Amino acid sequence: MQLKPPLVLRFLLPGVTWKVNTSEKVIFVTFDDGPHPEITMQVLDILDRFQAKATFFCVGENVQKYPTTYAEILQRGHHAGNHTYNHLKGWKTNNKVYFNNIDKASRLIESKLFRPPFGKITPLQTLHLKRHYRIVMWSVISYDFDARISPEQCLDNVMKHSFPGTIAVFHDSVKSEKNLLTVLPWYLEAMSNKGYTFKALEEQSL
Repeated sequence: MQLKPPLVLRFLLPGVTWKVNTSEKVIFVTFDDGPHPEITMQVLDILDRFQAKATFFCVGENVQKYPTTYAEILQRGHHAGNHTYNHLKGWKTNNKVYFNNIDKASRLIESKLFRPPFGKITPLQTLHLKRHYRIVMWSVISYDFDARISPEQCLDNVMKHSFPGTIAVFHDSVKSEKNLLTVLPWYLEAMSNKGYTFKALEEQSL
C-alpha cells in the first residue's frame, strides 16, 4: 500500500505540488471524484462541525449531474479543482483527448487547480498543463476506497503522515463512503486536538 507518492515521481514531475511549504500547523484536506448528492453533503456537514475548509477535486460529469451539490461546496466556503470530465487516466489516454477532457470540465469547474485521476500523468502532459493550472498531487492518501481495510487502518494511514502543510486525499464517492464518513470526523478531531487547522488550497499560494 503506497500511502506517500514515490520519490521518483517528484523527480519526473517537477513543478507539481506535493505539499504546502509552511511551518504553521495546517492540513489541506482534499476530496476526489465527487460531487455526490448524498455523500458530499454529509462531508460538508462534517467539515462544518470542525470549522474546516477543504478542496474538492471534482469530476466534470458529476458536476453536470449534480450542480446543486457542487454549488453547495462553493457556498460553504470550500474550493474546487478540476479532476477531468470523465475521470481519465493520463497514462492511458491520448494527449489531445486528455487535454480536451480537462477543457470540457473547466467549463463547469472554474478553477486553476488540477489533480490527475489516479495520480497518473505523463511528464509531457504535466509540462503542457502547468501553463494553465496548478497541478496538485498529495502528501498522503487515505485508501478510504479500499474495502479491505478497516476505518481504524484508514485513520492510521493519514495520521502517521500528517504534518504542517500535508495535503491529504479522501474520496467523496460511493466506493469510499463507509470508511470516509467514519474516518473523516475522527481525523479532524484528532488533528484539531493536536492544534491543527484545516484550510482550502489556494490557486496562487502553493
